[in-house]
Amino acid sequence: MTQKIAVAIIHGIGNNNPPFKDPQQPDEFTGGMAKELKSKFAKLTGEVLDREDPELEIEAVYWADVLQDLQDELYKRLNLNRLGYRSIREFVFNSLADSIGYQITSAAPPEDRTIYDAVHDCFSRALNALSKRAGTQAPLCVIAHSLGAAIACNYIWDLQSANVKLIDDNPLERGETLTLLYTLGNQIPFWSLRYKDFGTPVKIPSPTLSQYYPGLTGEWVNYYDKDDVLGYPIKHLNQKYEQVVKEDREVNVGGVFESWNPLSHNGYWTSDQVTKPIAQALFDLWQQVNA
Repeated sequence: MTQKIAVAIIHGIGNNNPPFKDPQQPDEFTGGMAKELKSKFAKLTGEVLDREDPELEIEAVYWADVLQDLQDELYKRLNLNRLGYRSIREFVFNSLADSIGYQITSAAPPEDRTIYDAVHDCFSRALNALSKRAGTQAPLCVIAHSLGAAIACNYIWDLQSANVKLIDDNPLERGETLTLLYTLGNQIPFWSLRYKDFGTPVKIPSPTLSQYYPGLTGEWVNYYDKDDVLGYPIKHLNQKYEQVVKEDREVNVGGVFESWNPLSHNGYWTSDQVTKPIAQALFDLWQQVNA
């Protein structure tokens, strides 16, 4: 029996923006990335797509519901429908509302951590589900889009600081098998403004990975489109990021109507420039752990 690979995909701004539509359909709110990765991975391994027991287990971290009711109420009270530039305003409103609603200070009292903790609980449940399907020591890959990149890094930081209440105490849920991190259209530089010299990145791969898979090196690759006003390079934030982030990889994502403008922010999910190298990395990882 081979060792499966676990993949957690976390979305960015909430479900008022496509492609986040139905929390019951992971392929829908991950913009088709799960389907793209499964298809490309299956071709590389020679397995049948959608087989009953796949080598690649993917779980979506869906957190939009945590903030959606509050956002809808705020939107209604502000009566934003009467203001101009409605589609652009909704995009900006959702982006800012999610970011500000999720953010906490380091000394926040428990009552001010409700949203932060609820979002992270979604991450915890996703890793728990992966541990049941892929195995408690499965190598873990995290793919995070937009604000989801900041959420993923915060959650990984808390894991690596032993500051997370786990559902089941196992290596995957503790983040000890975290091997790959891919950030897409991320806003980490904005969050780094809270710290002197723009902060300290999470450790990729996990410092404890060698206990389970000696020789694995892992990687953190950050994808950004120069036309995406919400996505930024991060490798040169400071020397610590320089050492941890393998590459800021510039891509051109989105269709003919999006690739040249800010709408490219939602184009990473199904772009071959993103899904093809990630699928190859997952295949290489699967080969290494099953050699």
